[in-house]
Amino acid sequence: MQKLANISFLLLGISCTILTGARPLSAEQPMPEGFVDVSKIVPRLVVDLRYLSDENFVGGPIDGYLKPRCILTRKAAMALRDVQSELAEFGMGLKVFDAYRPQQAVDHFVRWSNDASAMSSKAKYYPRVDKNNLFLDGYIAAKSSHSRGSTVDLTIVTFQNDDQPPVELDMGTPFDFFGPESWGNHSELSAQQKCNRLLLRALMQKHRFRPYAKEWWHFTLDDEPYPKKYFNFPVQ
Repeated sequence: MQKLANISFLLLGISCTILTGARPLSAEQPMPEGFVDVSKIVPRLVVDLRYLSDENFVGGPIDGYLKPRCILTRKAAMALRDVQSELAEFGMGLKVFDAYRPQQAVDHFVRWSNDASAMSSKAKYYPRVDKNNLFLDGYIAAKSSHSRGSTVDLTIVTFQNDDQPPVELDMGTPFDFFGPESWGNHSELSAQQKCNRLLLRALMQKHRFRPYAKEWWHFTLDDEPYPKKYFNFPVQ
């Protein structure tokens, strides 16, 4: 893995050293025109949809996630392909935690936030944030940019041997950790963690994705095709 050291992204103007609950049934619905399965556009994309599993801040599968399928607008997927292409030159790639998110999933988050007894995930995902303030503090929204189809939550991985899973770069916090530690400008990180976040942010911004200040993993396409429309077809 030494060949990954001292990678210089000259086009970016930076240089980094990289160390190496039951859910309701939903009728089958086709994707609207303009949406695609991102794995068919972006080669070697790693997909780990956390809201299809128990490994998320709610602690269980989320309404509207029926299959492990990464969906985005075609425009966003094509831009993501360009990011992947740059990383591939160095044996690296993208891992997606969430992409298109149906409105029914967002509604599930709202119901969960109003359930004072649902606190099983607090220690892992929001240990120092009051659950009642998750909306006020901007960690959850009743209308999510994800539902417009051009927002993606992701990180960078390094690919190992074929018989070993890819390894995530150390970004300082896990995905969906709610707190200042996940803010893009958080200062109490190691030099390596800052460099890793900078690499992800610089690559995404180069390819027209804008970051969200409170979540290092969250990016929205600048010229998204549906800036005011929120979709509700299931991920299937």
